[in-house]
Amino acid sequence: MLLTLTVNPAIDRNVDADRLVFEDRAYILATRETAGGRGINCSCVIHSFGGPTRAIIAAGGEHGHRLASYLQCCGYGVDIVPIANDVRVNLTITDRQGLTVKLNERGPAVSAEEVALIEARVVSQLSDVRWLLLCGSLPPGVPRDFYARLVRLAEERKVPVMLDTDGEALIDGTEAGPALVIPNQQEAERLLNRALLTRTQFIEAALRIRQMGARSVVISLGSRGAVGTDGRGVYEAVPPRIDAVCPIGAGDALAAAVVWALDKGAPFEEAMRWGVATGTATARLPGTAFASLDQARAMLPEVTIERAAA
Repeated sequence: MLLTLTVNPAIDRNVDADRLVFEDRAYILATRETAGGRGINCSCVIHSFGGPTRAIIAAGGEHGHRLASYLQCCGYGVDIVPIANDVRVNLTITDRQGLTVKLNERGPAVSAEEVALIEARVVSQLSDVRWLLLCGSLPPGVPRDFYARLVRLAEERKVPVMLDTDGEALIDGTEAGPALVIPNQQEAERLLNRALLTRTQFIEAALRIRQMGARSVVISLGSRGAVGTDGRGVYEAVPPRIDAVCPIGAGDALAAAVVWALDKGAPFEEAMRWGVATGTATARLPGTAFASLDQARAMLPEVTIERAAA
């Protein structure tokens, strides 16, 4: 089983508008709500690809009940750790040209007792897990080293960990030595405290993050694909040019597909190709839909993989 953890899930309120402009009127074309959170998104992709997955989430309040109802028909196992405070609500507005604005709440305050319950729930399931995916931000009250502790606990049990987060949690988690770290460009910039603009800088960043402790690294670069290293080499996965409809969720799709491919025994560079193909195919879809296995497979031949000089 591939186990995902989302400590800070959300109800994603998605609004389709005719246009996004300043100081002028725009019209709402459609509104919908879905269960959100990086780990939930990863489980959705893995499940649609035929992989075994289970999602652990922390949820409470009225919004938490709504979130649970949205996940009732997801098709994979969901394990909800109850907390006292309300799940956050995030707002995404996308217009017909693909311009997107995303506004996220920080999330509910989580007590020390609730943090201990979440950790215990994860650890109790590690005996049946092939990968642990630690996904998304940490809400208020969760210590910055929470992911780092889980990385060490999983690695002690020979369970590889994928880390996909930001800020201090990414710093501590990377130094704990996970099998794979997948930041996007902005997260990598914050991690290294430097701007990343050129191909050379992306390559240097991947190598530096690996030196910090991660055994392998993939930096997601949106329409530019991804740069990654597993210690044997540095690779660039370059997607075709597409007309992106909604890029929201494409990074989560990339991360899930990389882990899915690695779990199936694919070489690291081939897993990168699968990740970029899935993220690219996802960006072509409206709303927060994720690419299917057939859509990702159709995109795969159009993604080139190149070995870069370190």
